[in-house]
Amino acid sequence: MSFGLNSILKKILPTGLFYRSLIIVAAPTIILQIIITVVFFDSIWIKANKGLTRSLVGELKTLSDIYTGDDPKQIEYLTDQFKFNFDFVINIKDEELPSVSKERKFSPMDRSLRRELKSVFGSTNYWFNTIKYEDVVEIRIKSNDRIIQVLFPRERIAPSSVRLFIFWIIFPSILLISIAIIFLKNQTRPIVNLAKAAEKFGKGDFVSGIRPSGASEIRKAAYEFDRMAKRIDKHLKQRSEMLSGISHDLRTPLTRLKLQLAMLNQKELSSKMSKDIDEMEAMLNSYLQFAKSQVQEESVATNINKIFNEIASERNTESLYLDFQAETVLVARRNALKRCFNNIIGNGLNYAKNVYVSTSKSANNLNILISDDGPGIPLNQYKNVFKPFFRLDQSRNLNHSGVGLGMSISEDIVRSHGGNIELSESKYKGLQVKISLPL
Repeated sequence: MSFGLNSILKKILPTGLFYRSLIIVAAPTIILQIIITVVFFDSIWIKANKGLTRSLVGELKTLSDIYTGDDPKQIEYLTDQFKFNFDFVINIKDEELPSVSKERKFSPMDRSLRRELKSVFGSTNYWFNTIKYEDVVEIRIKSNDRIIQVLFPRERIAPSSVRLFIFWIIFPSILLISIAIIFLKNQTRPIVNLAKAAEKFGKGDFVSGIRPSGASEIRKAAYEFDRMAKRIDKHLKQRSEMLSGISHDLRTPLTRLKLQLAMLNQKELSSKMSKDIDEMEAMLNSYLQFAKSQVQEESVATNINKIFNEIASERNTESLYLDFQAETVLVARRNALKRCFNNIIGNGLNYAKNVYVSTSKSANNLNILISDDGPGIPLNQYKNVFKPFFRLDQSRNLNHSGVGLGMSISEDIVRSHGGNIELSESKYKGLQVKISLPL
């Protein structure tokens, strides 16, 4: 049962730290104001209103009893005293009580007045109106076939202004909650900035200038994150520089070997060894490309359609078909994305007759489908394709050279942008590569 309640609360309550903190601060204030309101109305306003109304009705009963007497001079004298001492306006009318009730059903003042009048005069011998005049209440009482009309100030039965009370209840609550919102904004802003920096770093962007702020715990978290980001960035740069340096250093002995093979008299042996050296150079070029993919590049507004159009123009082939739904601009590392798309399209053109590229948008992602009509890849080898230096020659043409780094580089680039890359069978019975990038 508690598990079901927790599930319901999780669905109802907000997920953001700011709004949860606001509830923690605002809920006690609102509950306190509600309690104060209930206590005030029950213990002060309603009881005070009841006491004033009962006193007024007692005065009206006394007035009604006066008019049952037979001495006109005494009646006139007492009426003048009521007018002078109680601020009443008294009129005698020879008419019937109005048949239309002017009572407000949800007004505490009207309910209290009705209850007291009914207990003293009965349910059919009175009539009152509290809405005809702004500051005056009218009551009519039936006495000896005559109607006594009494007009008196509203303050006689209303101990205080409800509107003023509501104002002083609501205004402090709004003021306190507004102050809480300002303080909570200042406290949650460093956490939001740290989350944005972590998201940016997770997408492969260089994070610099993280300024710790806020509470001491948040400052320490920001400081440690900055140190961690710098260590990881330094490690990636060292790895890339080392790989790039090794590749460059190996080119020198390979060049000398080429020169020595060119001077050999055994041309057949020289030709075979030259092919091996050319393959080694191709491997070194792939290593350098892999190293370049790790180099930091600034993220800029990038038009995805233009990248594919550039690739199609550079390859200058009729086997590449592009289908775009709309112009799409992402904040990304342009050269890295172009290298990623180029690798996948290049694989498709090497092993298939035609390659088809299409783009579509979902709620938060840009989906890119790169399909071909080639031999495809076995389902159980999909994960291995993304491993560095893995070659799937069983299903591909052995005449095509490669060292198995293209798909690994592509996956690394997509993942560094916070995206996802998946393989499946295309509708052309070949391989389909689906790339999802966050908008």
